[in-house]
Amino acid sequence: MSKNASVICIGELLIDFFCTDIDITLIEGKKFEKQAGGAPANVCAAIVKLGGSALFSGKVGDDPFGHFLKNTLDEIQVDTSMLLLDKDNPTTLAFVSLKKNGERDFVFNRGADAYLMEEELDKDKLKEAGILHFGSATALLKDPFQTTYLNTIIAASKEGKFISFDPNYRLDLWKGRESQFVYLVKQGIALADFVKVSDEELKIITGTDDLTKGVQDLHKLGAKIIAVTLGKEGTFLSNGINQEIISSIPVESIDSTGAGDAFVGAALFRFAKEDDPKEISEDFQLLKEIISFSNKVGGLVCTKIGAISAIPSIEEVLKS
Repeated sequence: MSKNASVICIGELLIDFFCTDIDITLIEGKKFEKQAGGAPANVCAAIVKLGGSALFSGKVGDDPFGHFLKNTLDEIQVDTSMLLLDKDNPTTLAFVSLKKNGERDFVFNRGADAYLMEEELDKDKLKEAGILHFGSATALLKDPFQTTYLNTIIAASKEGKFISFDPNYRLDLWKGRESQFVYLVKQGIALADFVKVSDEELKIITGTDDLTKGVQDLHKLGAKIIAVTLGKEGTFLSNGINQEIISSIPVESIDSTGAGDAFVGAALFRFAKEDDPKEISEDFQLLKEIISFSNKVGGLVCTKIGAISAIPSIEEVLKS
């Protein structure tokens, strides 16, 4: 694998502790399963499992959980040369249990990922990457990582990098601070070549239920290519001139965890194959083909349990 990956994903890598007891709160739950989590890490995993090259940039604790996470990425050949082990702060942990009504009981113990500093980033590797993906759910919550994240997007934009941005809204993390979330993500959207949002996120960010108007608002901010994921309905794709709903493949969904990240990873895998990803926005036919492929990858993830473990190989995608 090349030392300098074509795609660098910046953000959180954390442990998800899923309560395996059925329909129970975290107060009562006793059995938990440990899994590697974090949207940017899932995106990296999708890229490499499809046969591409990706580097993860972030921070975990220098503790057993941090080493488990590093090993998880190393095993699937994600480049971890920009993964830092923090001796002062523990690895970020999330505890989740599901109740019968679909509601989540959620506790978030923020740790090392919050403390990634600008001066700790390998600037040479950032300069050499073709694509930078910013899809962190936690990056914008507080400093120092918030400033590191936003300044890195600005620097990448000035250098003419292809920037991918996913707001990755999590209600559990932003409750009562939604307006701050909107203010911050608009700064990323304004500089992005590719923006992936869910229909729910589009409504939160633009304040409108109208899909076409909401997408126009994001284009006005500066976004070039916009993909609005609509679940089984497919993906609304727009390059500012053309727009179309690209249908998804019918699947028997058993677990949608990580499907959105796999969708993004698949799109970036395809973008990275182009000589100049920035020119893709002008070729709507190629864009439709890329999003159709990405829909397929996201759909296949829903047919298995887990996020990283459910990502298909390129062979599985081509067979489906």
